[in-house]
Amino acid sequence: MVDEAYDGMGSTYDFYLQIFQRNSIDNQGMHLDGTVHYGNAFNNALWNGTQMIFGDGDGDLYNRFTISVDITGHEMTHGVTGATLQLLYQGQPGALNESISDVFGSMVKQHVLNQTSDQADWLIGQGLFSAKVNGRALRSMSDPGTAYDDPVFGKDPQPADMSGYVVTDQDKGGVHINSGIPNRAFYLVASALGGYSWEKAGRIWYATLNDSSLSSTSDFQAFAQATCGNAADDTERAAVIDAWGTVGITVS
Repeated sequence: MVDEAYDGMGSTYDFYLQIFQRNSIDNQGMHLDGTVHYGNAFNNALWNGTQMIFGDGDGDLYNRFTISVDITGHEMTHGVTGATLQLLYQGQPGALNESISDVFGSMVKQHVLNQTSDQADWLIGQGLFSAKVNGRALRSMSDPGTAYDDPVFGKDPQPADMSGYVVTDQDKGGVHINSGIPNRAFYLVASALGGYSWEKAGRIWYATLNDSSLSSTSDFQAFAQATCGNAADDTERAAVIDAWGTVGITVS
């Protein structure tokens, strides 16, 4: 686990530095620490505001939480979002927060594997579930709602578009559920533009993450409109408009 944690954190740091010239989480060279073997059969990995924490998993339904580099990228990106948009962790801003972590976590994995958008599996947390679980991963960015269907966990509840948006008091207003909608939008943009996802789609999303027109309470509509504004040309803009339209959000 120590080697996996070290490699995953290093890969995330390298991705942000090499692709976006971002110097660590805070863009000021923040030292990165991580703790492994946290707790007892801890089924999670997280960024606690100052460092990474990795659980061993319960050895029954979950494997070790260092197993998926995209999970490490996801959690560390919460730190990046905290240093940029500071999105409120509730409702649509919270779902955007989770989606941004999935987007950049997936790109970290694709960067490590040298995969283009059409080669990537677009799965978040592949390998975390044990063989007992009927599931491929925690989430699917390309096809939200299909990552698992298991007697213990139930069926993946993520909607693929706004028609299925889940209104709930649980999960901070559905931050892990409704994140599937902007996740799919990013997948559609990356697929439409082709090549490596970080070259065009990722650049748009990173610019939006740093867009001063947004705030901690920005919702899906505001974020979508900002991605359109951060598109580099008409081809990118058309891909962004089409992708958000497919998930039920109209931008121009």
